[in-house]
Amino acid sequence: MTGQRAWVTGGTAGVGLAIARTLLAAGAQVVISGRDAERGRLALQHLASERAELVLGDASDPVQARAMVAELQSRQARLDIVVASGGAADEKPGLFHEVADAHFEQVYRHQFLNRVHPVRAALPLLRERGGSVLFIGTDAGRHATVGEALHGGLGAATIMLTKTLAREFARWGIRVNGLALTLTGGTEAFEAAMARGDWLTDLYSKAVARFPQGRPPQADEVAQTALFLVSPQSSQVSGQTISVNGGLSFGGW
Repeated sequence: MTGQRAWVTGGTAGVGLAIARTLLAAGAQVVISGRDAERGRLALQHLASERAELVLGDASDPVQARAMVAELQSRQARLDIVVASGGAADEKPGLFHEVADAHFEQVYRHQFLNRVHPVRAALPLLRERGGSVLFIGTDAGRHATVGEALHGGLGAATIMLTKTLAREFARWGIRVNGLALTLTGGTEAFEAAMARGDWLTDLYSKAVARFPQGRPPQADEVAQTALFLVSPQSSQVSGQTISVNGGLSFGGW
């Protein structure tokens, strides 16, 4: 990946940070972005690479998404990869009839729009020499999951977005793929949920017990699949969404 430049939204924590770390190890230049300046500073310390950069902004806001692209472009005009990840930490599962009205809009912004707007903003740069887009979604978009009606609906929308953009962007030599994730270990969000000692911990514990390998995928394992999908190794793969779920479920679309 030497010479490639990637932008990882939601790259200051969790799976996004693991992907940024893996891309750096493969030789790429990596720009991470997020909304929290302190978390961004700590993420840069963790990455500890002169090839890592940070831009701040809310990717679910089209104005801020364009501003972030303008900033990273001002530093270097090249952009080859966009990894659209991230989401608000308090967007936990909940039964449909118990979800607050405001939560619907919040999840829509931070699970879908924050994927759409960065790609729209970065498209002029990607079109210059072709490249790759990777959406980080959820396996709830393929498999009906109690408590995740909204997340699953938006996950299914992300899968269709991936297919459609792959066809539209092919004219510019841009590949578009996705990852559909389940519970992912090695992240702050997962550890915090397991430590809460409430219904969410119980829900997660039951899910963990169902993994055929006895554990959920780890963030670094997810990142290896992400690396494959944005690298030349997958040059003939586009419009696909790969589930990284440890064999917890099969099928889907």
